[in-house]
Amino acid sequence: KRRSTVNFHLAVHQKHAQFNINNTVHNTLFSIMADETRGICVRDVPAKAFISAYAEHLKNSDKFELPIWADLVKTSVAKELAPYGDDWYYIRAASIARKVYLRPGLGVGQLRKWYGCNNGKGTRTEHFRKANAGIIRSVLIQLQEMKVTEMCEGGGRRMTRVGQQDLDRIAGSVFYDAEEE
Repeated sequence: KRRSTVNFHLAVHQKHAQFNINNTVHNTLFSIMADETRGICVRDVPAKAFISAYAEHLKNSDKFELPIWADLVKTSVAKELAPYGDDWYYIRAASIARKVYLRPGLGVGQLRKWYGCNNGKGTRTEHFRKANAGIIRSVLIQLQEMKVTEMCEGGGRRMTRVGQQDLDRIAGSVFYDAEEE
């Protein structure tokens, strides 16, 4: 009786060892296949790389136009001067589109808080100041005219199906470009 119990446990142990090896190989192959077939979205790429790529896309698009006041306006009450870069409006628009993609229902007020900064006047106490609502609103209106965003029922904006596909396509190109390097 003792010998048959030992043989039984040995057989079970060998069966489990064979199963674990097969299971490990299966999981490895499955993960490789899943990585190849899985779609890349905006969450899978670094924010800086995606924003610069989408800003370039908006700049080359004929539907998204730079307002005439873009070189004169400040981005916040706390700022002293207008932004120096020529592409700052496209970069802000790409950043806003990414924010709306990641958090549906985002409105102008929440974006004002996100892009706001501290207003420091020398030795006086700093106070938080919200960003310029006109810039954010004009970007959202242009994105809505391009059919990238749409209004939510409860307020705020969300991505349309076309906008989500557009952003995912650009995120995929950024992801595969970074993978090749």
